[in-house]
Amino acid sequence: MAQIGHAQSTFHGNNARTGVYQSSGPKTLKGVKWQFKTGGSIVSSPAVVSGVVYFGSADGNLYAVDQKTGQQKWKTQTRGPVASSPAVADGFVFFLSYDGGFYCLDANSGARKWRFATTYEKRFEAKSLHGSTPAEQTVPDPHDVFLSSPAVLNGRVYFGSSDGNVYALDEKTGVLHWKFETKGIVHASPAIAGNTIYIGSWDSYLYALDAETGAEKWRFKTGEDPIIYNQVGFQSSPAVVDGVVYVGCRDAHLYAIDARTGRKKWDYPTSKSWVNVTPAVFDGAVYFATGDTRRFHAVEAATGRLRFTVPVLTVIFSSPAIADGLAYFGNLNGSLYAVDLKSGAVVWEFQTEASKKDILQFLNPDRTRKNEVTISGFNDFEDMYVYWYKNFSLGAIVSSPVVDQGEIFFGSTDGFLYALQ
Repeated sequence: MAQIGHAQSTFHGNNARTGVYQSSGPKTLKGVKWQFKTGGSIVSSPAVVSGVVYFGSADGNLYAVDQKTGQQKWKTQTRGPVASSPAVADGFVFFLSYDGGFYCLDANSGARKWRFATTYEKRFEAKSLHGSTPAEQTVPDPHDVFLSSPAVLNGRVYFGSSDGNVYALDEKTGVLHWKFETKGIVHASPAIAGNTIYIGSWDSYLYALDAETGAEKWRFKTGEDPIIYNQVGFQSSPAVVDGVVYVGCRDAHLYAIDARTGRKKWDYPTSKSWVNVTPAVFDGAVYFATGDTRRFHAVEAATGRLRFTVPVLTVIFSSPAIADGLAYFGNLNGSLYAVDLKSGAVVWEFQTEASKKDILQFLNPDRTRKNEVTISGFNDFEDMYVYWYKNFSLGAIVSSPVVDQGEIFFGSTDGFLYALQ
């Protein structure tokens, strides 16, 4: 299983994206150790390396913050929101910005080493998106919140782009080694196992590519939805464990695929509910969460048989982190949960301050949604955007938590990076 540097130095813990951390997290919640305010929403997941927390913000900056104190060490400005989670390797920080640039910064100073220009970065968009009107209006999908997060291996850095390509660059110079063209936007992050890159595209395929050459080894077909583009595409990144690729899809399935052949081993249907999170895989189980059904699941890795499911009030985009018998993840209500891996019991819950204040009065007293609708219930695209704005006003947690030295780090749409103990 390929990894880089510390086990917190890239999205979902390692290059195989297993979501497993060696450090323990809080068994009981003491509270906020510190919180760091940025000028925009944070959907980027942090990387924690050598006492520094690295993360991006919608204010266009990549930040480096002291892990112990929460004091800023440096920030580097780009010309667009940073919705990519950084990878840290060999003294460099790598990430993608909506300005169309893939950046390499010095990890100590934030000085730019190089910038590689993709053709463009944008949200997924389509006519009649999720059944919205007017039918001929091309609408960017507000639920498409992430850009691809890089993986680094053997002197190369790999990532996907909205221009439909998967790129392999030289980590020191930014020179292109190869690119592979898909037929859709690529916002999922690559997973690496052995000498193979695994990555999904909005064209409905999961690809296995040779890390050295970019040659296609196989592709796996998932569902299509050519009318309203609701049940199609990969936002989930794959996790690779023991020769099996586990990945969620907006076609409302979690898939287990043979990593060598690309053949399906099993799939778990989720009642037409998206699986946008990257699954965590640990000790014979796969942990993941769903959208409209608003549940956190544990299934058997070998068979896909359900172990338990936990209702959590609302949609989950935050990929789970596994540490010392607990799973940590956030939801759109601005809550971070700690769930026992054996029983499925919620051990504790944290709320962002924005969630507690609920300034737009979006929640009932029990913190369920007022006038809750599914995506297919929107009358027009303006409804969809207003609903999403209300989610962000709650300090939604779509960033995936990182566990290190007994503490948890994650971002929120309230603009804060939190450190909990």
